[in-house]
Amino acid sequence: MPLRFTFRQLEYLVAVGEAGTIALASERVNVSSPSISAAISQLEAEFGIQIFVRHHAQGLSLTPGGRRIFNEAKRILDDAAALNNLAGDISNKPRGPISIGTLTTVAPLVSAAIRRSFETRYPDANITLHEANQADLFNMLGRAEIDIAITYDMEIPKDIAFDKIISLPPYVMLPANHSLAKKGSICLKELEQEPMVLLDLPISREYFLSVFHSCKVRPNVTERTSDLSVVRSLVANQYGFSLVNMRTISEFAPDGEKLVFLPLTDSIRPLVLGLVTKQVDHRSRIVEAFFEHVKQHVEKNGLPGVILPD
Repeated sequence: MPLRFTFRQLEYLVAVGEAGTIALASERVNVSSPSISAAISQLEAEFGIQIFVRHHAQGLSLTPGGRRIFNEAKRILDDAAALNNLAGDISNKPRGPISIGTLTTVAPLVSAAIRRSFETRYPDANITLHEANQADLFNMLGRAEIDIAITYDMEIPKDIAFDKIISLPPYVMLPANHSLAKKGSICLKELEQEPMVLLDLPISREYFLSVFHSCKVRPNVTERTSDLSVVRSLVANQYGFSLVNMRTISEFAPDGEKLVFLPLTDSIRPLVLGLVTKQVDHRSRIVEAFFEHVKQHVEKNGLPGVILPD
């Protein structure tokens, strides 16, 4: 008897069930809303049941029968993914899907470059990228929305495994025409009266503020933003200095104004960039391959777009 559904249709059904709206599901699976809507209608027609209740302007919710279909669809997709991983393990060749999360401040530098090098090495890999702040990355790992993440060693939950890639000490970022910009290095005490632009992201802001606290210096925070590109532009246009953990090869803000990066003379704990996963007894072949690839890539080539400390 031929199947009455496709794996793609089940994928769309699960995406809508998790997202609650076709529009949000469309963004998550990168497929047009009409295609997803048509797939759901086809499944309902084939199964002869109503899977979703349509609420005007309020999305969709699963019917009791639809909830059972949704749960079974998730199980089928999970089993299919496990079968794919098993085939990869047997053939000793990494293949199949892998969903990777990256900290928003790191993503522009490493995500695309590492993805390209990994896909070149393993052409049967199917990568999906996500960017999020630290707390959201941990939540996404907990919900199995991502398999692995690239982030810092900040407030790692007990059920998360962290593997170090590289240590990154903080730098002071100044506008090129600042009176302190020509110094070879700088201490935080010299910046106590200077206006500061704070990268205002969960956990990140606590780290940067703790840097000042450890040196018994009170920062004069006058600007806050959650976008690192905006931080760079504000600093370059003389709205203050900032602290960053990545000294980029590019010395320019997005608007073309020049920046200067100075190492700190203070004894400060660096942030450690690493790979995080849920604590598990066995990683899939594709996840294990990504671990090894990133470590080898950084050891051989450094971090894409970043000048590493001596």
